[in-house]
Amino acid sequence: MTDLKSRWLALYVLCLGDLMIVLDSSIVNVALPSIQTDLGFSQDALAWVVNAYLLTFGGFLLLSGRLGDLLGNKRVFLGGVVSFTVASVACGLAPSSGLLVVGRAVQGLGGAAVSAVALSLIMGLFSDPAERAKAMGFFGFVMSGGGAVGVLLGGVLTGLFSWHWIFLVNVPIGIGVWIAARRVLPADEVVDGAGRLDVPGAVLVTGSLMLTVYGIVGGNEAGWTSARTLGLLGASIVLLVAFVIREARAMSPLVPLRLFALRNVTVSQIVGVLWAAAMFAWFFLAALYLQKVLGYSALEVGLAFVPTSVVMAYCSLRVSDKLVLRFGIRRPLMAGLALAAASLGLFSRAPVDGSFLVDVLPSMLLLGAGAGIAFNPVLLAAMGDVEPHESGLASGVVNTSFMMGGALGLAVLVSLSTWRTESLTADGASRLEALNGGYQLAFAAGGISALAAAVIGGLLLRPQPMAGADPHAPSVVDEPAPEVA
Repeated sequence: MTDLKSRWLALYVLCLGDLMIVLDSSIVNVALPSIQTDLGFSQDALAWVVNAYLLTFGGFLLLSGRLGDLLGNKRVFLGGVVSFTVASVACGLAPSSGLLVVGRAVQGLGGAAVSAVALSLIMGLFSDPAERAKAMGFFGFVMSGGGAVGVLLGGVLTGLFSWHWIFLVNVPIGIGVWIAARRVLPADEVVDGAGRLDVPGAVLVTGSLMLTVYGIVGGNEAGWTSARTLGLLGASIVLLVAFVIREARAMSPLVPLRLFALRNVTVSQIVGVLWAAAMFAWFFLAALYLQKVLGYSALEVGLAFVPTSVVMAYCSLRVSDKLVLRFGIRRPLMAGLALAAASLGLFSRAPVDGSFLVDVLPSMLLLGAGAGIAFNPVLLAAMGDVEPHESGLASGVVNTSFMMGGALGLAVLVSLSTWRTESLTADGASRLEALNGGYQLAFAAGGISALAAAVIGGLLLRPQPMAGADPHAPSVVDEPAPEVA
């Protein structure tokens, strides 16, 4: 696995496996009404088709990343693909609501294993800065564009066939990824003395993450000041504090606290949380605006996301790596996140009688360009300072920050939207006007989150020299940033 062709073949396999996982965070959304009708879900229980996946996925990312370092990333990746594929069969053939929710939870476990180590495997395959920038641009498209592709694919499969196929489509993909990964991924090189699994630490942090996700996803329904929500979030904080104390004393900690002394690791997590909050909200709220305000069908919603996917793919695969190699990580990150903020700002003024060409398409194009440019430098910043034997852990931390930021941001912005809608309704606004007013406020808040991510990343990320891909272009180092920590 030393020649360039083999490394890129391995990258394609890893990205296809991760795309399968990312798709399932959004592919279900447009199929929920059909699932509810067929399996008899109540309105409250229907949310668990999404929440069961988010709960186990978010809860087990850090543990899966550490297992990759201890047992081998290839082994954990293959195990995750098998678990996810088997669970997809169970979901697609589920005869009852209970079995579908259980299948989604197992999907989340497999998804956590795949996502937590895929980035680490890619970093190990590509050590040359130019090659790594191109590879990370490809992977960045999978992580950022998967949500848009998921909405598109979910709409097409549900509209043309049935909701069962949003799960069954994973089966041939999963089988193909497993067969190919066994052949093309490099053998595991587990470092002797890497330590044992910190079981108490794993229990504490997994419990904390699961309680956090559970509290967040139920916050809108139960109320953010309810005893249930405050109790869950309070318990998660207690477990997190206990985890930090444990890690400070453990001989072989699950997450060495010195990892967060690396400035780019810490700053990239903050940027990731803010950016994911904006992204998750954009995908979710844009689909709702198209369906509930403009009256689009599931298939039409899916097709409306095609421009985002196309522009995102182009910027991720053809633009982002060149910008990183020429300007470093900070300026492309700021530019991409600023474009995303502008996209959300445009959607915050979309009217009730909006047209696709004037009120939707410009935002779709800006979001595609911004996400395509920004994800590569965010990932490079997060992984660039980490030792190879801890890359699985760092990959798990990166994914956890995106996951938790997305879940928290979406819950908060949906709460804002609901509050605004209820306020406008009380003031006498029509149903559509009130609904749209709520979406507008949430889009504006998401834009502020993306803009904050741009400013924090631009000011605080440590400069990194990048070797130019073009031999005639100068090698550029980010301009000095204020020294922090």
